Amino acid sequence: MPNPILDDIEIDIDIRDTRWDVVDDLSALARTVLSTAITQYCERPFTEISLLFTNNGQVRDLNRTYRGKDKPTNVLSFPTEATLGIPILGDVVLAFEVIEGEARVGGIALEDHIAHLLIHGYLHLQGLGHENDGDAEFMETHEIKALAGLGITNPYDRDKP
Repeated sequence: MPNPILDDIEIDIDIRDTRWDVVDDLSALARTVLSTAITQYCERPFTEISLLFTNNGQVRDLNRTYRGKDKPTNVLSFPTEATLGIPILGDVVLAFEVIEGEARVGGIALEDHIAHLLIHGYLHLQGLGHENDGDAEFMETHEIKALAGLGITNPYDRDKP
């Protein structure tokens, strides 16, 4: 079924680790999540975005090289500038082991946690951040709204006593 939100957007999905196979149709999940996130927040129009589903080793290398942090993390975002007039938003990179472990420990459905982190990474590409409380609250508000559009409960409620 065509998706009018994504019809003019190329989503390059690269799955580099077979452990992601535990998710039924990861590509469809990613497209649905991005469609919802784009509907919720899109200040920087674009025609292309890349998603890399990989492992801790590759994410650790990227994190060390580009952020000076020698450890894996759940999601990394690499915004890009338009190339040859084509608005390419950037790359979102996800590490299987970190994400699966966080979901298991937190009692969160793996697909829900992936959705949250895809939205989080996408919002970073849109220029949002969480360096201070105000920015974090703004970003979390958009994450929560996009997740609600997917029928996923507020992940930040889990942190409250």
